[in-house]
Amino acid sequence: MSQLLKGIVQFPWEVTAVVSVSDNGGSTGALRRELSIPAVGDITKVMMAMSGSSQGVKDLFMYRFDEGTLEGHSIKNLIMTALLEMYGSFTESLPILNDLLDVKGNLYAVTEDNADLVGIATDGTRIVGEAEITAARSRIRELQYDKDVKANPDVLKALEEADFIVFSTGSLLTSISPHIIIPEIQEAVRKSKAKTCYVCNVITQPGETDDYTVSDHIDAIEKYLGKGAIDAVIANNGELPHDMKLFAKSEGKAPVEIDRERIAEKGITLIEDKLAVVEDGYIRHDSLKTAYLMFAYLMNVSE
Repeated sequence: MSQLLKGIVQFPWEVTAVVSVSDNGGSTGALRRELSIPAVGDITKVMMAMSGSSQGVKDLFMYRFDEGTLEGHSIKNLIMTALLEMYGSFTESLPILNDLLDVKGNLYAVTEDNADLVGIATDGTRIVGEAEITAARSRIRELQYDKDVKANPDVLKALEEADFIVFSTGSLLTSISPHIIIPEIQEAVRKSKAKTCYVCNVITQPGETDDYTVSDHIDAIEKYLGKGAIDAVIANNGELPHDMKLFAKSEGKAPVEIDRERIAEKGITLIEDKLAVVEDGYIRHDSLKTAYLMFAYLMNVSE
């Protein structure tokens, strides 16, 4: 989501980003275990992507300690944690940090609840925690939370008022699904009159989306939202650089195939282009080009 938002915020629309708060790995996981708070890492990462502050300020907030008792923690995570301790919720805390970082748009946690993601594997095994689900690399047939979770009312209101709902790139299990397994979110999306778009991943994720095509990714989303939940899909049709393709293969990853016939059968508008770029050694979407395709689609269907 943070990669896409770098481009999205450059266009003249009012942006609202909704972020999951169930991550339990790294710095975020350590803070959760010590202070019993929802995850702060993803939301601060997205915040930095939406920030209009100078690069120097961004670099300061992104700084991560590499030794001592603060080893592994970033400034942004520590400040977000301090605000949660002071004000008790993301709803009260985020406006302060948004103002400090000149955030372009609205940013909400999908829930205020401190809950863990639970994956039910095909053999019935329960895997608790986002980090553990990713590490297990086993087929997950169902996702749920370890407790009842209530959606943030601000998110429900934003969905009701939205003209365009975008399901971002990222792990289907640990980035997208934590939003759409919440019943209130499902109902709000179904009731919304907004156009919906999914930006499909460039490569598969080992143990989660092995051999998945674009339509398989859509099926995974519609499992929770219902058939016909997606109006359009944006997919990469460009070749990966040879060295990155070999590197991805060595990690058990592969380019996501565009199965055009099945996408057409589902009645979904396919928007494809050469979108894959390599940044900091990772395969990512070209944020500006992808945002342009979103904007052009919305303008076209709004005419």
